[in-house]
Amino acid sequence: MADLNAVVKAYDIRGTVPDQLDENLARALGVAFAAFSGASRVVVAHDMRPSGPGLLEAFQKGLTEMSVDVVNLGLASTDLLYFASGRLDVPGAMFTASHNPAQYNGIKCCLSGARSIGIDNGLREMRDIAQAVLDGKPPKPNGPREGTVTRRNMLSDFVEHVVGFIDTSSLSPLRIVADTANGMGGLVVPAVFDRLAPFSLEVMYGELDGTFPNHPADPIQPVNQRDLQARVLSGNFDVGLAFDGDADRVFLVDEKGRTMSGSTTTALLASIFLRTHPGATILYNLICSRAVPEVIAESGGTGIRTKNGHSYMKQVMAETGAVFAGEHSGHYYFRDNYRADSGLIASMVILGEMARTGKSLSELRAPFERYASSGEINTEVDDIPAVIARIADRFADRAQDRLDGLTVDCGTWWFNVRPSNTEPLLRLNLEAPTREECDTHVAELLLLITA
Repeated sequence: MADLNAVVKAYDIRGTVPDQLDENLARALGVAFAAFSGASRVVVAHDMRPSGPGLLEAFQKGLTEMSVDVVNLGLASTDLLYFASGRLDVPGAMFTASHNPAQYNGIKCCLSGARSIGIDNGLREMRDIAQAVLDGKPPKPNGPREGTVTRRNMLSDFVEHVVGFIDTSSLSPLRIVADTANGMGGLVVPAVFDRLAPFSLEVMYGELDGTFPNHPADPIQPVNQRDLQARVLSGNFDVGLAFDGDADRVFLVDEKGRTMSGSTTTALLASIFLRTHPGATILYNLICSRAVPEVIAESGGTGIRTKNGHSYMKQVMAETGAVFAGEHSGHYYFRDNYRADSGLIASMVILGEMARTGKSLSELRAPFERYASSGEINTEVDDIPAVIARIADRFADRAQDRLDGLTVDCGTWWFNVRPSNTEPLLRLNLEAPTREECDTHVAELLLLITA
């Protein structure tokens, strides 16, 4: 019996195949998505994982049983699926487990116009409907006939859209190397750079292979960026781009082989958008560096701090009219991209700024790196609520908030601890004025976490 509570997460659906997520459950979730969305047409796609085609076919069967017509994109990146949902103005479902290992798969769902779905605005209802389907109590179809399936290739439309974020008339030659980690970046990244003649592109691990033979498709982990950093230096490249498995996230490496954090990228992008959109609203998630709200204020913008996760970020963007939003994890959202995230668009905007200013990436990043950060440190913990309570008690005399996990403001330094939504981990992020202070406070927190 499928345990829907184990696979329906805060932002998406994810689990191991076939013990947690199989074709029977995928079909039930297809029925549930049709019933919840009330749609007459849905766009679907899958990434390069071996389990993707079978799971998508079962999900698609659930949709057509509910009288929903399906537009099947086949292989796609997540940002391509979001683009298709926005362009066609229909709900969408992307089969991917992003950066997780090969045995995982999942579904990222959105409503028409790429509007987000999370546990509080759709996934809970989908979970309950899918359970009813598994219990033999399916909902009534959305219409009188079985739905149809149409195959459609929207890659060229997506490329045109992405390239529209850069002034192609003012580009200067840049040498770029992209590590697509055998993920969907191997499909979309070359297609975009083919349109940018002054740029030269080399792709590392560009073969689509969901078994990830070279390294995990999780670029937030420093070990997974080592090959790219080495290639940037050995090949004298101007920029390195590290994409995750479904290619909606990116981390940039400068010409000196140094990775740029998601916070620094968010601050840089915020400054660019506030130059072109004076006074605009910018969102940033709560584990971003203090440099991000400082830069937003210095640039005349309005900064809003949010919870982590794409469903929350997109919702607040819609409510506030924000032009851009960034997360420390490497997700970057754009109002003119249906408020969806795209690593490719983030790359385009920064490469365009390099062309405009004539500056290297190391020069561009320098004003935005003001503090020492721990990076995200993950620890397996048996009783996460008890550990968070212990930390809150230890810092009871400091300002605290519970927007997402526990954030504690200790004056010159701060930290956040929060549970992972996809793994049994407690995540620590800490920032301080100097590397020595940062390391000292990290050691203090890790002792508390593992006590």
